[in-house]
Amino acid sequence: MVIFPRAKINIGLRITGKRDDGYHNLETVFYPVRLCDALEFVVPEQPVKEDELACTGIAVDSDPEDNLVIKALRKMREYCDIPFIRIHLHKIIPSGAGLGGGSSDAAAFLKVLNRYFCFRLKEEELKKAALELGSDCPFFIYDQPCFAEGRGEILTPVDKQPDGLHLIILKPDIHVSTRDAFEGCMVSRREDSLVSSYNAGMNRWRDRIGNDFEKTVFPKYPVIRELKEALYKQGAIYSSMSGSGSAVYGIFAGKPGIPDDISKYVVYSGIL
Repeated sequence: MVIFPRAKINIGLRITGKRDDGYHNLETVFYPVRLCDALEFVVPEQPVKEDELACTGIAVDSDPEDNLVIKALRKMREYCDIPFIRIHLHKIIPSGAGLGGGSSDAAAFLKVLNRYFCFRLKEEELKKAALELGSDCPFFIYDQPCFAEGRGEILTPVDKQPDGLHLIILKPDIHVSTRDAFEGCMVSRREDSLVSSYNAGMNRWRDRIGNDFEKTVFPKYPVIRELKEALYKQGAIYSSMSGSGSAVYGIFAGKPGIPDDISKYVVYSGIL
């Protein structure tokens, strides 16, 4: 069985407080996009002695035992009987980019394993299992635009943007760890609601919606800021760093031209 876990972008990100458990509270809009990985699993005709994970595409710089796909498989074995299987993960979504690729793979795998082996876990149960794998994993269980609060697990659906918009995602050769991005971040104090700003229309986002991580990431990695500025120069309606970076995206009314000096950074160009 083959599935295609989708990436996400963050439309706005506000750090609203530090939690007693060491995490931060935040507000953001998670928006699924068409950039995706490919994930396949098969149940061997002859039983095997352990799970097998093969990764292709973008190199995954981690031990297979630490891969979120394997962790999702172990989590599902707490709920149902799953034999050892063979898994092939083809990575297209870059890591360390703020696009949620690993979380999306894990959540999509939870869903497909539930359909194939269990047929009994409800959405809320899958969401709970996903949260144990990562703060943004529950969003990928829903896989629709959502306003997120708390660690990112309190989700409220929001309206999808109109058809016909074009999205460009740029990713420099930089890996930004979430821990590094949080260092030096200040709690965001704003009276306006992120949801109300989102609903006000994309033409008003540039003045009303920002990503708090840009304040700490841009000084460390100026090229990320430069790519955001380049997208605005090309006519983006809205541009931002996604999550904790290092990817930045621009949303356009139509397909723009891509200058040679930034074309090498393109990881996605297509319909939003």
